[in-house]
Amino acid sequence: MPGTPAPQVRPPLPPFTEADALAKVQAAEDAWNTRDPDRVALAYTEDSVWRNRDTFVTGRAEIRRFLAEKWDRELDYALRKELWSFGDDRIAVRFQYEWHDADGGHWRSYGNELWEFDATGLMRRREASINDVSIRAEERRIFGPRPLEQRGDTLPLA
Repeated sequence: MPGTPAPQVRPPLPPFTEADALAKVQAAEDAWNTRDPDRVALAYTEDSVWRNRDTFVTGRAEIRRFLAEKWDRELDYALRKELWSFGDDRIAVRFQYEWHDADGGHWRSYGNELWEFDATGLMRRREASINDVSIRAEERRIFGPRPLEQRGDTLPLA
């Protein structure tokens, strides 16, 4: 139909192989480490639904707003994600990220996410459970995007 934008496609597409799932996880980590809510929000469907801790978000516009507020609050945010499991159109990840607040407190956040994708490779559902642990500044071990030589490394539990 003239004037109708083509659907956005975000490879790899389901059904996922292990290599596809690993690529999807690394792409998400890379995007989130930009802390650019406009860029990150493009990975989600227009009507994507989220549960992030105790917050429920629906739609790309709300996701963009949520992320902008998150990264205004979580300063020097740096993330690592790891593939936990995958199926045809679903991926489970565990992650850790570190940040500090405006008062100088440092934090490591541990979490698990469940992702579900549509046929175009956009995420239509995200559920995240996250716990924050207070750390000292000198205990930080995640600084900026993951160096190439560390891609695929397993995340330490503590």
